[in-house]
Amino acid sequence: MIEKQHIIDRFISYITIDTESDPNSDTTPSTEKQWDLAHALVKELTDIGMKEVSIDQNAYVMATLPRNVDHEVPVIGFVAHFDTSPDFTGANIKPQIINNYDGKDIVLNAEENIILSPDLFDDLLQYKGQTLITTDGTTLLGADDKAGITEIVSAMEYLIQHPEIKHGKIRVGFTPDEEIGRGAHKFDVEKFGAEWAYTMDGSQIGELEYENFNAASATVKVKGKIVHPGYAKGKMINSMYIATEFINSLPMLETPEHTEDYQGFFHLASIEGAVEETILKYIIRDHNMAKFEARKEAMLQMTFDLNTQYEREVVSIDIKDQYFNMKEKIEPVMHIVDIAEEAMKTLNIKPIIKPIRGGTDGSQLSYMGLPCPNIFAGGHNFHGRYEYVPVESMIKATQVICKIAELVALKK
Repeated sequence: MIEKQHIIDRFISYITIDTESDPNSDTTPSTEKQWDLAHALVKELTDIGMKEVSIDQNAYVMATLPRNVDHEVPVIGFVAHFDTSPDFTGANIKPQIINNYDGKDIVLNAEENIILSPDLFDDLLQYKGQTLITTDGTTLLGADDKAGITEIVSAMEYLIQHPEIKHGKIRVGFTPDEEIGRGAHKFDVEKFGAEWAYTMDGSQIGELEYENFNAASATVKVKGKIVHPGYAKGKMINSMYIATEFINSLPMLETPEHTEDYQGFFHLASIEGAVEETILKYIIRDHNMAKFEARKEAMLQMTFDLNTQYEREVVSIDIKDQYFNMKEKIEPVMHIVDIAEEAMKTLNIKPIIKPIRGGTDGSQLSYMGLPCPNIFAGGHNFHGRYEYVPVESMIKATQVICKIAELVALKK
């Protein structure tokens, strides 16, 4: 039996270490403070009895649980990231533990009137009677993805303590900088040495994902011409107006706030503008590769059209691919998804197989030769003050890891 308080204590020990990543840094990890948790994990993995514990010059942590069967079993892995999102502060997290949740509003911060309410977050209601860990309303929680780390370490510890559960060689890996899209960039797949792996980085209990967005970024620069506004007729070119034309040329309902499931979008992430120059930063997302390419082409066409309209180069665009849909790499080895699904069903967890409206380390790792579906870690409302995680979901995720290890060893 996986002990509840032990899971709580381990999770809290992780989230109280600030590991926020920084997209403006060019180092790996992007922040020095990520080393604090990385080194703590090295010590903990060693203490619980893991073998081949290592940390490299970029803070990637790996370890091995040796097999305890005589027959050959595929080497599998479990991966999570230890950085937290720069979208909201992860410093001085003060978690609150809500025992036997009653389905009503949770006051996160009375002074600032910050309420976690099922009226806005109806997923809360499926956890009535359970133990929730929330924020105090002033930080994020860090369940993304310290819940995943908790589950992987706890599962390895449980398997070590229960040698009657038969399993093959298991590799675990913990990465920095996933939240800024770099978690897999320096991951040594060859050193990791697994045939396949699972990221423990999903949300609600039961999630099992092997599809994600194709993703690109686009920087649009619009050039204008500044002259004295009193004498500007026929001379001034206001880049902000042209930028507005560009924005309005894209489908207004194909944005994040109007799309769901497999629907892609254009997301205007930031605008910085003056008469002389305006810079638009977009992200482009779509599960379907043909539609993804069409979205990029639409932005290129609009750039061409505006330059033609103004008879000069007023707009330039730089589009960069970020990651691709791992479905292409997972479908040829769908048995790895089937095993995870079987593990959940065996534990009376209803699998929720759906596309990720984002990306994970697993999407990049899959293209690096390590097929890597994504499994729930249990948290909700990531990257903000309303983040929470049910402890029972973390326990179930820990059990799923153990069951996958057992099933892989049984499938000779």
